[in-house]
Amino acid sequence: MKKKESWMDRVIGSFLGNQDKKFREILIDQEVVEDIIQIARESHPLEFAALLEGKIKKGVLKVDGLVFLPGETSNQGAVMKTFMMPLTTGTVGSVHSHPIPSREPSTADLQFFAKNGLFHLIIAYPYTEDTIQAYDTFGEMISYGLI
Repeated sequence: MKKKESWMDRVIGSFLGNQDKKFREILIDQEVVEDIIQIARESHPLEFAALLEGKIKKGVLKVDGLVFLPGETSNQGAVMKTFMMPLTTGTVGSVHSHPIPSREPSTADLQFFAKNGLFHLIIAYPYTEDTIQAYDTFGEMISYGLI
């Protein structure tokens, strides 16, 4: 069932510049998912964080790359210096790992989601395709497909 857009969603979307960034389907390149799994495993027990690169065409958000920014990681969090993001990137969201079996976003994750894109992934230990969960900018779980 499609979520009805409230007046607050429209105001926030307009303020964030998301009003023309509507999509009904999300597809992620299989190679991007494989890279996410590999990087999460290599980073363990530290978290890793990256931005998702993609485009919206004809109502489909296609994620086809990762963008890495300078930052800091620990076993309790990852921080990206988003102010260093090149203006020419087509970032649409983020991905980060949790070195524990939980895919639930923290309060800090939810705040980051709200300010940094339309689509976000959390991959949890033991870092498999089945331990990836997708969220929208409001922290609501959403589904995606692979290409």
